[in-house]
Amino acid sequence: LHVRRVLEQAYCTETRPYGQGARLTAYELVEENIPATLIADSAAAALMVAGGLDAVVVGADRIANNGDTANKIGTLSLAIAARHAGVPFFVAAPVTTVDFSLPDGSGIVIEERSGEELTHHRDGTRAVAEGIGTWNPAFCVAPAALIAGIVTELGVLRAGEGGQYDLAA
Repeated sequence: LHVRRVLEQAYCTETRPYGQGARLTAYELVEENIPATLIADSAAAALMVAGGLDAVVVGADRIANNGDTANKIGTLSLAIAARHAGVPFFVAAPVTTVDFSLPDGSGIVIEERSGEELTHHRDGTRAVAEGIGTWNPAFCVAPAALIAGIVTELGVLRAGEGGQYDLAA
């Protein structure tokens, strides 16, 4: 998009607790001289509703045959917010990301990370009240019905009837 001069501005999200977007994605955007702004992932829905976005594009760690897509935590929230705001939501990934043995995303095992990532600072000191419970999934699954297209090195794949993909076809 940037090479074709159709990308005016990119927004990358900073995902807690490790700031993944603030590190790698922001670095890559700056290195490629792509105009970009870093936002907190919790601000993405507000940005979408405010307008000015033409599309949301995320990566993928694993894609099921029907198009359900597992990616870093927060991807499902972005997909839901994009649908609400009327912004098309795309997944960009190489074809090798598709797991043809999985009919849908229900078979994708979601890693749960240590609760200490949420309750403690990196130096080990406690950041929140003792005794609070935690739930800290590393990934989530965006359903195919929320995905406008899957962008691969082979082109853009679109859903068929009923909003489902058949990536093995």
